[in-house]
Amino acid sequence: MLDINLLLEKGAAFRDVASGEVIFNEGATASFYYQIVSGRVRWSNLLDNGKEVLHGILEAGESFGEFGIFDGDTYAATTIADTPCKLIRLRAESFLDLMNERPELLFQFNKLFTERLRYHYFLTNILSSNSPEYILEKLIDYFNRKGKHICKECNRLMLTRQELANITGLRVETVIRTIKNMERESKLDVVRGKVFLPSDGI
Repeated sequence: MLDINLLLEKGAAFRDVASGEVIFNEGATASFYYQIVSGRVRWSNLLDNGKEVLHGILEAGESFGEFGIFDGDTYAATTIADTPCKLIRLRAESFLDLMNERPELLFQFNKLFTERLRYHYFLTNILSSNSPEYILEKLIDYFNRKGKHICKECNRLMLTRQELANITGLRVETVIRTIKNMERESKLDVVRGKVFLPSDGI
């Protein structure tokens, strides 16, 4: 998103985060803007029954924590390091100062928020279906078209069955069964437990 040197000039600092470490919790004061230098971060709501509603998995170059800064509210979700991560973070006040000094940067965030909103509209639409196969087929196709969570070299889906369940609200057993059905129909290939897309997509 934003140039790292620009963030450093405003007082940003690097932070190393271990896999599984909570970066911030839902409901906490939005004190920092974050960008991922390396690694993966899950952006989720954790329910009282232990379930996780997975809103997205963010990768190097992506940002998070902006919502609460822009609207002056708390963080809307919990973020957890999915792998060891190197982050750069900037205090909320300095981030807003930067936006005031460089208003052209707001266009980048408008585009980002629009993309995320479109994704949630898309997800709400497909989740209205009663067909797990339709839901997973459309979701994987979306990731393939957007170049998200799909290995460009090998066509492997870089999400686990549990992560697919957490995104869709389906039971993990349903996801496993549905993927097996899709494999039988030659829509997917499963090799040693890893899911691969056909070379021409799904």
